Amino acid sequence: MGPLQIKDILQTSPENQSVTVKGWVRTKRESKNAIFIALNDGSTIHNIQAVAEPGQFSAELLSTVTTGSCLKITGQLVESQGSGQAVEVKIDDILVYGTADPESFPLQPKKHSLEFLREIAHLRPRTNTFSAILRIRHALAFAVHQYFNDGGFFYLHTPVITASDAEGAGEMFRVTTLNLNKLPRTEEGAINFKEDFFGREANLTVSGQLEGELGAMALSKIYTFGPTFRAENSNTTRHLAEFWMIEPEMAFFELEDNMNLAEDFVKKVITYALIHCKDDLNFLQNRLAEEDKNKPQNERSIPLLEKLSFVVDNPFERLTYTEAIEILLKSKPHKEKKFQYPVGWGIDLSSEHERYLVEKHFKKPVILTNYPKEIKSFYMKLDEDGKTVRAMDVLFPGIGEIIGGSQREEDYDKLLGRVKEVGIDPENLWWYLETRKFGTAPHSGFGLGFERLVLFVTGMSNIRDVIPFPRYPKSAEF
Repeated sequence: MGPLQIKDILQTSPENQSVTVKGWVRTKRESKNAIFIALNDGSTIHNIQAVAEPGQFSAELLSTVTTGSCLKITGQLVESQGSGQAVEVKIDDILVYGTADPESFPLQPKKHSLEFLREIAHLRPRTNTFSAILRIRHALAFAVHQYFNDGGFFYLHTPVITASDAEGAGEMFRVTTLNLNKLPRTEEGAINFKEDFFGREANLTVSGQLEGELGAMALSKIYTFGPTFRAENSNTTRHLAEFWMIEPEMAFFELEDNMNLAEDFVKKVITYALIHCKDDLNFLQNRLAEEDKNKPQNERSIPLLEKLSFVVDNPFERLTYTEAIEILLKSKPHKEKKFQYPVGWGIDLSSEHERYLVEKHFKKPVILTNYPKEIKSFYMKLDEDGKTVRAMDVLFPGIGEIIGGSQREEDYDKLLGRVKEVGIDPENLWWYLETRKFGTAPHSGFGLGFERLVLFVTGMSNIRDVIPFPRYPKSAEF
């Protein structure tokens, strides 16, 4: 399995045994009695301290041991003399794999702004904050697969290139091999996509849901977990042009079953992170507390671990959209005109409304159901009243909506009616409609933007900081 990592060495009992440590220098300190090198290899938030005696190595060699340089250190594992770590390495030999010129290496041991680190995304994983985020991101992704595998779900790979727009949003990245300087035209003057690679218009997927439903109609329970793309010109802290989506689809699940699954799923996945990422979460919690010191009391966030326990320990409050609107209309912020956006039946709730319900009114996560059909997608099952659909959104503290889902419309005629109503050409969705003709069944599913989950669990405030290489308007660097 390769050489021992720092994570393992730090947990080894010191018996003066010989060890080899490989990693990047975080800091080097020289005192009268010793030279201290802090090394990190990304396996843990903690550095290992390596100690040399003055005069043990040439000044020439030590001048290449600077923040960012990469070393192989061989030495004896001994009990640490200093506080903060149980073991340290008494150095016998140093091999420099790669130097990092202090004049040009941008990650010197000082506080860097997140904006600055976004400009050097190729190096930011070497900071404590980003290595912690990426380890947590891995743990959450692993927990997602483990949860569904243990629950009898099958992992379905849905296409990245599609010819359908699942959300009807129209904000898609086009995929083409046509020569943009010499586009083929039809007699009417329109672009002739028949000459394109796929013989028709194609785009990057906005969701794997529709194809996921096809899988559920054969395998009963499937989930997708893959990249999705939205060409929204949105420069907010909550939007990315490329992100990962988790979308389970289940045959024979009705709205209630869907809600139960969504609640159990997020609780189990967050619990996994609480158990397996303790050190990283503690580090991020302290980082957040440090940032909050400069803010007025009412603007400070709930301590990170407390916020995560808040979700794991509380049963989610369930109510209809209509009941939620009544609560908001009677609320103090509405009466005092403190909400930025108006409240009324038929509105698409904004984040401030969702957060009021979670943080102020119920003081626990909330699942809202039965939204007006006008503000929801065409595939959602109509309620008996014909006005609302069997949608469900899970709302969390700090961010509002984290999961959106619904029972899907399984009645062919009703679904066809909705497809026409929203202006989609039924021809483009013939295969989707056809599943309602051949052995249709009640079925449900939901979508969770993975970065939203990572944002919540890490306590970060900008979604561009929870994906290694963020894609957003005017930015496709790295």
